[in-house]
Amino acid sequence: MHVLLTILQVVQILTALGMIGLILMQHGKGADAGAAFGGGAGSASLFGASGGANFLSRTTAVLAAVFLACTLGLAYFGNLRAVATPSSGSVLEGAAVPTQPPVGAQQIPGTSPAPAPASSVPAPVPGSSAPAGTGAGQIPAK
Repeated sequence: MHVLLTILQVVQILTALGMIGLILMQHGKGADAGAAFGGGAGSASLFGASGGANFLSRTTAVLAAVFLACTLGLAYFGNLRAVATPSSGSVLEGAAVPTQPPVGAQQIPGTSPAPAPASSVPAPVPGSSAPAGTGAGQIPAK
């Protein structure tokens, strides 16, 4: 099964690269107007008198069909592999839930647990009349 998935992936990558190359070799509809002024005189001689439109477009269509078949095969076999290992239904059911969340410095890895401060109210700044927790109390005195 694993060998089949690897073969399908290799074929899909090669067909994708082939399609990219063939699509870049083709010229758009607006290129014919430039050829009327002498811009593309020798470009059609590589694939014959009719140009490369038939050969390039048919080869691109074949590669697109092979790419689609590989994509469907990979989706099918990838789904079979996932179904072979039955799950209980939810991803969250298998997650470990901690008994108590870490508090303060315990959340930082590599730190030792420190005792909690005795008071959560900061001390007032000397020389200020505003309460310590407000904006004016946080400005240092000169």
